[in-house]
Amino acid sequence: MSAPAAGIAARRTASEAQPLRPRRSRPRVSAGFALAQALAFAVIMAIACVTLWPVYVSVDFVVLVVVSLVVGAAIALAGTFLRLSSFWLLLATVVAFGLFGVAVAVPSQAQYGVLPTVDGLRELVQGVALSWKQLVTITLPVGSYQALLVPAFVLVLPGTVIGLSTALRSSRAELALVPPVVVFVAGIILGSSQALLPIVTGLALLAASVLWLVWWRLRRRRLAIDRLTRSTLRATGASANPHRSGNRAVARRALGGTLATLAIASLVAIAAATVLGPAGARWVARDAVVKPFDPRDYVSPLSGFRAYEQKPRVDSPQLTVTGLSSGDFVRIATLDTYDGVDYSVGSARASGDSGTFTRVPTSFDQSKVRGSQASIQVTVDGYDGVWLPTVGKLETIDFAGGNAANLRDAFFYNDTTGTAAVVGGVSKGVSYSLTSVVPRQPSKAQLEALTPGSETVPTPTGVPATLKSALADYVNGVTGQGARLQAALDGLKKNGYVSHGVSKNEPVSRSGHGEERLSQLFTDPLMIGDAEQYSASAALMADQLGFPARVVLGFQAKRGADGSPESFVGSDITAVIEVDTAQYGWVTLDPNPTPRKIPDTTKTDPNKVSQPQSVVQPPPQEADPPNDQTQPQSKQDTPALPPAWIAIVLTIVKIGGWVLLVAGIIMAPFLAIVGVKASRRRRRRRARDPSRRITGGWQEFQDSVLDHGVTPPPSATRTEVAGAVGGSRPAVLARVVDRSVFAPETVDEGDADRVWKAVGEMRTQLDSGLTRWQRFVAAVSTRSLRGYHGRKASNR
Repeated sequence: MSAPAAGIAARRTASEAQPLRPRRSRPRVSAGFALAQALAFAVIMAIACVTLWPVYVSVDFVVLVVVSLVVGAAIALAGTFLRLSSFWLLLATVVAFGLFGVAVAVPSQAQYGVLPTVDGLRELVQGVALSWKQLVTITLPVGSYQALLVPAFVLVLPGTVIGLSTALRSSRAELALVPPVVVFVAGIILGSSQALLPIVTGLALLAASVLWLVWWRLRRRRLAIDRLTRSTLRATGASANPHRSGNRAVARRALGGTLATLAIASLVAIAAATVLGPAGARWVARDAVVKPFDPRDYVSPLSGFRAYEQKPRVDSPQLTVTGLSSGDFVRIATLDTYDGVDYSVGSARASGDSGTFTRVPTSFDQSKVRGSQASIQVTVDGYDGVWLPTVGKLETIDFAGGNAANLRDAFFYNDTTGTAAVVGGVSKGVSYSLTSVVPRQPSKAQLEALTPGSETVPTPTGVPATLKSALADYVNGVTGQGARLQAALDGLKKNGYVSHGVSKNEPVSRSGHGEERLSQLFTDPLMIGDAEQYSASAALMADQLGFPARVVLGFQAKRGADGSPESFVGSDITAVIEVDTAQYGWVTLDPNPTPRKIPDTTKTDPNKVSQPQSVVQPPPQEADPPNDQTQPQSKQDTPALPPAWIAIVLTIVKIGGWVLLVAGIIMAPFLAIVGVKASRRRRRRRARDPSRRITGGWQEFQDSVLDHGVTPPPSATRTEVAGAVGGSRPAVLARVVDRSVFAPETVDEGDADRVWKAVGEMRTQLDSGLTRWQRFVAAVSTRSLRGYHGRKASNR
């Protein structure tokens, strides 16, 4: 008989002779026990859901958890008593998800509050895939906003079905704790960086889980003892019932020890968390997700200041605002980052809170802001742009009109700066209402007593030296931080003149607020500019004096405003500054000079040389044409492009690297198997005892036989293994190994080397006649690594 034929026959014989393994029986559970398990598991899952509470903070979330636990437990109990397969459990879960999902996860789309609708089902299905990212890019808490309850429903309902089914039907009931742990961890990842009672919730989940595990272990032990006792009684013919007093004593000791251990562990955990707890907030998923709105993608709104002073905007209505009080400021945008070119909202080089905009699901809690409540209605007339005008610190906002839902979905807000934005922008006809808190402002007499607050803004760069010199002159001899700030603002108002430079009747005044433009402001014979330059200069001066400062662009309500509708035209645009103070928080200050007549520079400049009249008068000099955007005030040399062949080589290297990476990931498991076998072969061949080296050689050959698909009979001897392989050389090798094991003579080193040489040749012979794929399958086979039930017998 040939070797392959012998191997096939041996495998068939071994398969037919393979004894059947007894299946582990699953004890049937009573209805009372199943209900008790469902209640205990619901408690554990409810504790795990506590980490999701800060994400929602809504009664709708509580309803979702209760419904999910009840429905999930019903499905698991029905599957247990009806002996349903996993397919039917999955089908029942999917049906329940669609039947109850709209009512509890998308309540705004449920008809009569309970019945699913087509739109609700569409949002429910989409939310399974899309709502996770939305949840980590929106301001918490989210309540029942849109379909953001879907992630919680996806976690709790299937988790309850899987966990309780595992507890009631699996022989490894401890695995039922995996779903609650997943929910607990998911709540941390999806939640806020500020944890809600982390020690209490963690210890509560640990205690409930450990007690539940102990309960299961005691039950399994009691059932095993009862089976053994009944078997003994049947064997002896006795009819007495098993005695349970021992079980009760063991249960009392186990529960007592568990409670004592939990108490000690809790005390140690609380002490360790108090002493060694992290100093800062924890890292969560929303810290790593790129926000969908980035203010750095847009041009600085202060750069377009002059556009409001030009036609057609200058005289056309921009906004109509109702509900303003005297002195209220309609904020378009807050800019806190200066880089020597312009003031911008946030910074690419500094990851501050001012550059982080989030969606607003429900409302902002402004209870800590000291000020007055305001209800504002805004109608957009001629204004357009991504920045949405607001007033004070926003609490709620509601859009009106047919496009309200889309505007609401595109609305983003930064509570640090009070700046709002709508992706895609707003235009004429948009109307909305908002409620806010207008912070209380100090009186003019209180300004001199102000001191800097603790807020931070990105450190300005490119501050002109002439600005610092002018600031030194303004505050010379003035003491007190608030008084020095007031002196700086007074200096700007005293020396400054207002000109937009957009008409022939105005002196030349260039737009822009970069380093070169601000330097010119303080070096020209007359300080001429507008709110764009004065607000930027004032914010930089305040920063030099130690006050965190930022520029605010918007419209100033007229004095005496009483809440009636007020229309703002383009010429009403202005820019002020806000400085952070220890006494009042962010305080709004107006650094702009009062418009007044500008003197003739030819009469005031002593260095101006009078030129004689010429016969032909030169044409009058016209003002520089207005410019809507700030011109770049710094140039960067365009780097030379690398040669084309370098780009081609880099592309090839990149592609090759990805190919190698993917190939390495795919081949890693197979390489690991080959490496383990090589290590095992090296260990056997390098054994110090020659007899062990010979035995190891046989084991290596037998493992190769197994990996090549030949299965010897159960408990086969070496001779029987050699017979299953076929041929004379395996039989000779078997006799040599048997003699080395059982003979009284000492084994020679040369015999061991000859055995390993023969093993190598026979391993090569096993590969002869096989295809490359068959050799690969044998090389990565794990049959020899998983062990062989007859090996101990064959190694006798």
